[in-house]
Amino acid sequence: MTQWLTISRAAHLIGVARAELQRHVAGGLLPSHDGMVTTADLLKLYPGLSLEDTGAFEHITQIREEAFGRRIRERVLPNQEVLAQRLAAQSEELEDVRRHLAHYHDLIEMLRERIEQVASASASAQVAELGRFLDAGLASVLGSEEPADPLAVMDDVLRVMTARVMVRPSGHEFLVEGSETILDAALRAGLAPSYGCGNGNCGLCKARIVSGQTQPSRQTDYPLSAAERAQGYTLLCSHTAVSDLVIEMLEATAPDDIPVQEIIARVKSLTPLIADIALLHLQTPRSNRLRFLAGQRATLSVSGSTQNFRGEYPIASCPCDDRNLLFHIRRNEADEFARRLFAGALRPNDAVSLFGPVGEFVLHKDSTRDLLFLVCDTGFAPVKSLFEHAIAADLPGTVRLVWVATRADGHYLENQCRAWADALETFSYALLTAPSPEVAAAAAVERVLHDEDLMQRDVYVAGPAGFVECATLALGAAGLPPAQLRHELI
Repeated sequence: MTQWLTISRAAHLIGVARAELQRHVAGGLLPSHDGMVTTADLLKLYPGLSLEDTGAFEHITQIREEAFGRRIRERVLPNQEVLAQRLAAQSEELEDVRRHLAHYHDLIEMLRERIEQVASASASAQVAELGRFLDAGLASVLGSEEPADPLAVMDDVLRVMTARVMVRPSGHEFLVEGSETILDAALRAGLAPSYGCGNGNCGLCKARIVSGQTQPSRQTDYPLSAAERAQGYTLLCSHTAVSDLVIEMLEATAPDDIPVQEIIARVKSLTPLIADIALLHLQTPRSNRLRFLAGQRATLSVSGSTQNFRGEYPIASCPCDDRNLLFHIRRNEADEFARRLFAGALRPNDAVSLFGPVGEFVLHKDSTRDLLFLVCDTGFAPVKSLFEHAIAADLPGTVRLVWVATRADGHYLENQCRAWADALETFSYALLTAPSPEVAAAAAVERVLHDEDLMQRDVYVAGPAGFVECATLALGAAGLPPAQLRHELI
């Protein structure tokens, strides 16, 4: 029997990006009704689909093989109480189906008796034919061995492990897996919900549950008022989903929606990427994480009795991991923070004050245009954050990166680009070299100028001042609308 699925659950089920299914729907290859598709249409679109090759199948196989392992119990399967409630809900659905089938069976039996009564009192050929038609139909149904819909069966299993959340008013969807909190699941999916401590103390992540059931997953000290509880409010950071949910949740859509924060983080590691560029990994406290939009910057400050220095840098990591913040720091004698960092002033576990976020170099709100990134040297840092957010949010469209380096070893994360291209059909990149930022801009623009889709893209330019100025002027002269162009000086 065919089954209706949301596009997000269908994508999760067969192991493809939601954006891919959305393109098939837009192109007319996949019928859709109110954001729902059928398992039968999915199997027609993917006739060679092997469930063994999908992430969902691997997910279930892993659970079967490691059902008693600690990692599976804690991270993949929900806790015992949530699991029991989801199984009970499926049992109730099954009982409803059985009850309806019993009613239909009784109705058919009554219909057969009525036809026999009418036939015995009348010589009508039509009545006799109706009786034979009913008998033949019942024999066909009872004698058929129609195979079970494999996607429908797989979806039934996945519904035990995951819960789907629909957000109002944005219409965004995401899945809550295992025993993770609703807030963590939303961040993992690339959403920007309102939150503060992430630890059940501040109350900024409270949202109204329109439908569905939640359950506390951690202790909280924030007291909801009686009126808030009566209206269905709950803390997303300390609750998990028992069933599919519809929630009303505030989401940041612009930099002004996020307040400036001050957080004391610790140096997790300091790793050289090339001779003059280092990867600084800072980790925030669990109870005070940095809320930011992809592409924004933060000021780093170190203060003490013997040293006091600061610098502002783009965040090179995804907001979906708000505790682990990455920065690409370039050696620069004119930059006090960078100079001290390369001189060995920072060591693991040292305290660093974070101020931020700031900056307007963020993705266009609700844009469905393809993305084009033109970067020079460490201009790659904020673009890495933007791209990882686009992946997490499963944004539709293609992504193209042109990265120009002004030194031979300047593509310091080339392996990362190669990995993205291998994993994502929608991503492509080109690596160029040039002797100066200005020449780099000319090379980058020349590379994309004859792209027939250029005017249908949102273009993001990041790098040194000379690169950004020359590139934005050239793109403007080529006719790119200003509303589709954003830039960042690094």
